[in-house]
Amino acid sequence: MKKNFTLLFALVSAGVFAQNHIEVKGVLYNEQTKEKLCDTKFSVNDIELEATTDHNGNFKIALPEDAYELEISVDGYQKIRKTLDEENTINLFLQPQDIKIEGVDLSTAVITVQRNKAAEANLLNLQKKSTQIMENIGEVEMNRKGISDAAGAVAKMSGVTKQEGTGNVFVRGLGDRYNSTSLNGLPIPSENPGNKNIKLDLFSTDIIEYISMYKTYNSTINADFGGANVDITSKKYDGKGFFQIGLGTSVNSNAIDNAAYQLQNGPNYWGFKTTSIPTNVLGGYHFQNSLNPVSRPSLGGSMNVKGGKSYRLNNGSKFGFFASASFDSKGERLDQGVARTVDAHGNGIKDFHQFTSNQFNTNTTGLVNLFYDINPHHQLRANSIFINNSSQSFNEYRGNVRDINENENGLVRRATFERNTLFINQLLGDHKISERSDFNWGISFNTIKSEMPDRIQNTMRFTKGKYFLASQDASLSHRYFQELTENEWAANLAYSLKFGVDGSDYKAKLSVGYQGRLKQRELEANQFNLKINRGDVAVNPNQLDDFFNQNNYGSYFLISTFDSYNGTYRPQEYTGEQTIQAGFAEFEYHFSDRLMAIGGLRGEYINQLVDWRTALSEGKNEFDQFEVLPSLAVRYKMNEKNNLRFAASKTYTLPQFKERAMFVYEDVTEIERGNPMLYASTNYNADLKWEWFPKQGEILSVAAFGKYILDPINKVTIASSANDQSYANTGDWGYAIGVEVEARKAIIDHKGDHPEQLTLGLNAAYMHTKQELNDNKVFEETYFNGGRINTNFTFTEDSFTGASDLVLNADVSYSKKWEKGSSLLATVAYNYFSDRLYSLGTETRGNQVDKGFGTLDFILRTTVNENIGINLAAKNLLNPDIRRVQENLNGAVDILSYKRGMNFSLGINYKF
Repeated sequence: MKKNFTLLFALVSAGVFAQNHIEVKGVLYNEQTKEKLCDTKFSVNDIELEATTDHNGNFKIALPEDAYELEISVDGYQKIRKTLDEENTINLFLQPQDIKIEGVDLSTAVITVQRNKAAEANLLNLQKKSTQIMENIGEVEMNRKGISDAAGAVAKMSGVTKQEGTGNVFVRGLGDRYNSTSLNGLPIPSENPGNKNIKLDLFSTDIIEYISMYKTYNSTINADFGGANVDITSKKYDGKGFFQIGLGTSVNSNAIDNAAYQLQNGPNYWGFKTTSIPTNVLGGYHFQNSLNPVSRPSLGGSMNVKGGKSYRLNNGSKFGFFASASFDSKGERLDQGVARTVDAHGNGIKDFHQFTSNQFNTNTTGLVNLFYDINPHHQLRANSIFINNSSQSFNEYRGNVRDINENENGLVRRATFERNTLFINQLLGDHKISERSDFNWGISFNTIKSEMPDRIQNTMRFTKGKYFLASQDASLSHRYFQELTENEWAANLAYSLKFGVDGSDYKAKLSVGYQGRLKQRELEANQFNLKINRGDVAVNPNQLDDFFNQNNYGSYFLISTFDSYNGTYRPQEYTGEQTIQAGFAEFEYHFSDRLMAIGGLRGEYINQLVDWRTALSEGKNEFDQFEVLPSLAVRYKMNEKNNLRFAASKTYTLPQFKERAMFVYEDVTEIERGNPMLYASTNYNADLKWEWFPKQGEILSVAAFGKYILDPINKVTIASSANDQSYANTGDWGYAIGVEVEARKAIIDHKGDHPEQLTLGLNAAYMHTKQELNDNKVFEETYFNGGRINTNFTFTEDSFTGASDLVLNADVSYSKKWEKGSSLLATVAYNYFSDRLYSLGTETRGNQVDKGFGTLDFILRTTVNENIGINLAAKNLLNPDIRRVQENLNGAVDILSYKRGMNFSLGINYKF
């Protein structure tokens, strides 16, 4: 009779090298008779290890180094739990049960290993066993590839590209509106009024255990889904106590040697300072910050501390905590750039032949994670995350400025400081009611405050060797204040019941649940125009305080807003409220050991209300709808190493608050406003995927996917003299089809005392997208308050914005470990995407296209001993030209281009 010998290794994040091993040895005894269990064969599941105790009961096995605790259960014996000691030597004494079981045979035993969830091999194993089509990237892989945040991590997955200069990602050619983001399965708000999703680069890898990307929909996730759902799992520490500190520095090649690295006056190094609107802003010039730029070092720095520990209590329960705090800053300069707005013939409307941008970003993150395992059947978890992110940009545009005189050279300077403060609070519970039933729940309250305090813009003309402030329009020089606050409550409840239970196996499972979300947003914006009365006074661009001051107020310039009366003003503002109530049911059925399927049905009620008062109009708009959304996922296990998968679903895509409010957003080269008549798209999705897992930690997979979208939403240029932009359902249909390939292979995989490994990784996606563009549809469907949106698309069909035909990620990693904790890990990573559409062509002008480019990174991580680690990274080594072109009648014209420069960083950490 075959008996199960189970070693349960609890989770821990103990090192960088998931594939390294530790040697565990000892003797297996019968506690009652003190006899050794000799010549006993056993195998270790999932890591392809077989071993046998010798004739003296001794065993010696190589286990993942992230294991620290084991629990042993043998039929006929009582369970025993043992912690691995520093010498990794364990003698195991098994106590027979009081009731003797006939026919107990210990000649064969099976050891089942539960690995660190963040380890690459374990995440591949989760992917292998899941019925849903998913991809994972964990802490170990992120460290190996030198990834510092969630945006960089997601961009390493197949079919994913990161939008240049932002934390936004495109999945299978579908951008922000088609994707969703969650933390531990609960939604998180966006910090940007123009985006649906939060910037993923706000989440540093210090607080991430792993990230799962669901490219196919299932009924347990929000149905506002088209490209993917990105779920971040925050760290949980379950192990011996540890404490670690780290310090680092970084430098950008464009900024380190540039005397022109200047930033806006006001913000501080740490990114926490906020500037308020003066109390008597229309009664004089009382702004707090100087207009004169300041020179600052571009050198970035980082520091972090983290620690955790778990405790086993006398009653058998377990408590643990993990806490981390980190600060990171980075200076960059975009150089050798141009920025233009052109007509259909490529002639410049605004033609800035010199564009530069000095940037300085900070990220402060704090995490506290608590868990309490009441017993193996009831577990509680609490997470609190605080993130303060700031970004400064000091942009200069030099060239012809149509607003002042198209024949004169000019200078437009815009200095922007943005601060985003996010506070996430979650409480989660997992309960095993019986061998057949489980109940899981989670609640969250998230709040975010996004501020743009005192954005400064000045427009100057250059004549006869001198600069003069432009006076043609009051808004050419202004100061702008914007504040967004958003609160969101969310709850998830799920109950599952298994049928035909046989040990850990079951024939079928029914899951039902409820999910609710309530989101409330308020945005307020004030622009104070500095109307120039004396445009004949020469100024020094770096000493504008000599012109804008209290002494010159009234005679040289005045301050005005869009809505002011008798010294008072009202801001532009909008509020938004969105409620989603959803119920779902899933039925999982195992037709055989090889074939299983999950059918799901989700019903969602959506209500969205937007209320605004802006320079364009004052009003409100509300829509509600009920959606019934089916889904199906099928997995056929061809053999132990091959899977064939299929998935199909119906989902929708909602418009965002900003897109439906009549609110004007003005940049130097773009102006956009909302469309209250915008409505949701409907998406039909299908995927077919084959997976092969040759060995532990290796995969080869090929996936084909297709999406058909009714009434797709796009950003469009309004046919008018102003060429403003808005949003509309631009056609009746659109589709995306493609193929994805993923491969991971170990070329060298030496275990033993000095483990050594050389691995190759590759993922690629080839896509084709197309959508209808219909001017009549836009005109007919956008009637509001007596007005309509007129468009004049250059083409009747085109690609989706953000879609690249080809996306490629590749990496080569070498690792080796020696005695006394010393180790080496080196990785070379390459990323490439082909041309992708940025904006649709109108008025016979061609499309605006982001030209494809590749990036090359090198990462080196070493540990001197068990305590000291040193990390080195060199990124963007190719330093390509980053270009956006407009394809016109006379050929493509660069409308935005620059070089970002190479980035180098060095860090050291010490673990106590």
